[in-house]
Parts: sequence; structure tokens; C-alpha cells
Amino acid sequence: MDNEKEKSDTSAEERVHEAELTEKLGETVSHNSKHLIHCLSVVGQIEGHYVLAEQNKTTKYEHIIPALVAVEQDRSVEGLLIILNTVGGDVEAGLAIAELISGMKTPTVSLVVGGGHSIGVPLAVSAKTSFIVPTASMTIHPVRMNGTVLGVPQTLSYFDKMQDRIVSFVLRNSNISEEDFRRLLTNTEELVTDVGSVIEGEEAVRLGLIDKLGCLSDAMECLYDMIEHTEKRYA
Repeated sequence: MDNEKEKSDTSAEERVHEAELTEKLGETVSHNSKHLIHCLSVVGQIEGHYVLAEQNKTTKYEHIIPALVAVEQDRSVEGLLIILNTVGGDVEAGLAIAELISGMKTPTVSLVVGGGHSIGVPLAVSAKTSFIVPTASMTIHPVRMNGTVLGVPQTLSYFDKMQDRIVSFVLRNSNISEEDFRRLLTNTEELVTDVGSVIEGEEAVRLGLIDKLGCLSDAMECLYDMIEHTEKRYA
């Protein structure tokens, strides 16, 4: 009887914890499914070293990083689905998250819905397989910084190095050519007040930036297949 009560209490605590994950961090874990999947949403603006205004919808990197570590070490979680609808945000924070995702042994699939703009591009390609819905778009532009920028050679060098890090990451984790990606970055004819390009779902796939065009069910089926054909992470 005591064992049953303990199990019931544990189950209730797990439900409360999962409700908190969904409400505060936009994370869910599906238990009654073909495979145990962790869903991670990256929405709004990616918040890094500086706290954004309260009215902004943000994804905080200090929440995402430990969540990724927990997924990678949890033997019960078989796959990670990343849903992206982001305008971008802190460049270093976004790139740090992307590097962590790309280095995971856990099967990972990303799905861009709405938009995967700016630093959202490396996040989208960081998964082992990336999807985009036909109506989604991705904005590709050079690195930008807010606030006071010193007009000295060291500043320009920093921008160049940061841009090269992003370009290198995208090229390593997608099938787009360097020529095409840099052309999109430096396009001056498309954005009215900025340099860069906006590409939609089909073009992103055609260029090799995103792997496949599809919807949620396509991304899930791909993740299931990946799980079933991937060697277990731990004995």
C-alpha cells in the first residue's frame, strides 16, 4: 500500500514538473508515444548576456543549456525535437546552443515554423536532420551589434572573426555552398534598410541550407526512424 502511495506521489510530482517545464521553458516530454521524445522550442528572441525587456518573448540560453545536458545524459529520452520560430538574438549565445546541439549523440531533428532568422540559421542546421515548412522564412545577414561600437580596427577584426565562425558552422552542418551562403549574406538588393537575404522554405531546401521540406508529422517520422536505426547511446 505504501509503495502504491509513493508511486502515486512520484507520478504527481513528475506531472507538476512537466507542467512547469511547458509553462516556463517551452519544453515537453512525450511519454505515451512510440518513442520517448523531448520537445524543445526556441521562440522569440534569444536572450544572452543581457536581460531583454519584459514585453519581449525570449528564449534564455541559461535555461536551454542545462536542458540539453539533461537530455543528453537521460537514458530514457530517445530523441530531441527542436521547434524554431525565432527572430534571432544574441549571437554568441545562439552559436553556443547550436554547437551543443550539433555535438549531441541523441538523435536530433529541427523544424523551422514561422521563421528561423539571423542566429536562428545556425540553430536550424545544428540538428542531425533539419526541416522547414513551406511558409516559413529565414533571414541571412552579416553579424550586427547593438549599442556603442568603437570605430577601431580591432572592432572590425572582431566582427570578421565572429562572421567566419558562423559561416564555418553553417557550412559544416548543412549542404549549402560557401559561394551561395556568402552571396546571401552580402546581398544589397533585397532588404530595404539592411544587407542580406530572406529565403522561404522551398528555396532553403533547394540551396541545401535545410535538409527537407515538411511538416510536424514528417519531422516526427524522421526522428522515429533515426531512433530506430541509431545505436543506443549507453549500455
